[in-house]
Amino acid sequence: MISVEEAFTRIVGNFQALPAEQVALADALGRVLAADLISRRTQPPADVSAMDGYAVRAADVAKVPTTLKRIGAAPAGEAFDGEVGPGETVRIFTGGPMPKGADAVVIQEDTEAEGDQVLVRESAAAGNYVREAGLDFREGQVGATVGTRLGPGEVGLAAAMNLPWVNVVRRPRVAILATGDEVVMPGDPVGPDQIISSNGLALSGFVRVRGGEPVDLGIARDDADELRAKASGARGADLLLTCGGASVGEHDLIQSALAPDGLDVDFWKIAMRPGKPLIFGRLGGTPLIGLPGNPVSSLVCAILFVGPAIDAMLGLDPRAVPTVSVKLGADLDPNDRRQDYLRATLSRDPTGAPLASPFSRQDSSMLSRLVSADCLIVRPPNDPALKAGAIVQAILLQGGRGFA
Repeated sequence: MISVEEAFTRIVGNFQALPAEQVALADALGRVLAADLISRRTQPPADVSAMDGYAVRAADVAKVPTTLKRIGAAPAGEAFDGEVGPGETVRIFTGGPMPKGADAVVIQEDTEAEGDQVLVRESAAAGNYVREAGLDFREGQVGATVGTRLGPGEVGLAAAMNLPWVNVVRRPRVAILATGDEVVMPGDPVGPDQIISSNGLALSGFVRVRGGEPVDLGIARDDADELRAKASGARGADLLLTCGGASVGEHDLIQSALAPDGLDVDFWKIAMRPGKPLIFGRLGGTPLIGLPGNPVSSLVCAILFVGPAIDAMLGLDPRAVPTVSVKLGADLDPNDRRQDYLRATLSRDPTGAPLASPFSRQDSSMLSRLVSADCLIVRPPNDPALKAGAIVQAILLQGGRGFA
């Protein structure tokens, strides 16, 4: 068995950033930039008002109260065609272009209008409530750099910069193949000794959330020929994930069945729990990660290894999953030579510190416990017995009740 750290290094080192493609901005949410966002315009394009009120010359309102003559209006998107002279003002609205000659805005709450006469009760210095041209950004300015994952804010910024198309890294195509006579798809007839296959759908969701494009190859029965035929569907994929069949039982066929098709195994078995029987290698030119069949083992390995591999293909920094320090909520016995990932819930102790309480039973078939967990407590190999209150490291899971 190799360590988790060595497995991570050997897996991630086999993946590089994929080529770029151009997509419409409307389809760019969640994608990773392959080229900087460079603005095609200046925003705002001219000095504009930040408030509803009156555009004035600051010199005219240095002493108040004073009365000015209204000579026009400047709503948003429509400039006043004229110039503000001494003793004059223009009614202006938020976003309205500042008229020539005016250098400040008096908000409407500080004025009183009657006909074309406007009484100004508060003075305003030059620049008051004025958004100068280019306040947000200027033409040619970089709004987001290569490697940025586009969220709603970045998409909105690209739109404001007048960028209808963006260059992004192609989504990794991840083929997913479940195996085993004992599993059937949800909704299909279930034999007395069969269970519902959850791994394929769960992994598809994981891949999609991480920015990849899942390719479902279905379920291969415990038959070498069928397994080889199904696995051939991964040609052209950037990664093949298999679920189950990674151990050494008579029905664990991944290595033996795919060997004739060129499966080159880099390593098999990691000193971790859950997830020990993990295979990493290449099937022809396609990297292969053979995940364990137990659903918790499969998803924990996906978090630790598949996610960073997808990051590498997206041109992101494929760092190991980060951990945070938390207090232990229960006593733990000494650990053996495998690194443990214990499902746990999070609460707060009387001081407000995060408190991680592991479930009493950690069976790797119990997917409901993973869904209920807020974090995974990470126990190094040969960790000594720990008392409640000890400081441990934990991986926060999505939806961890605000502890992220």
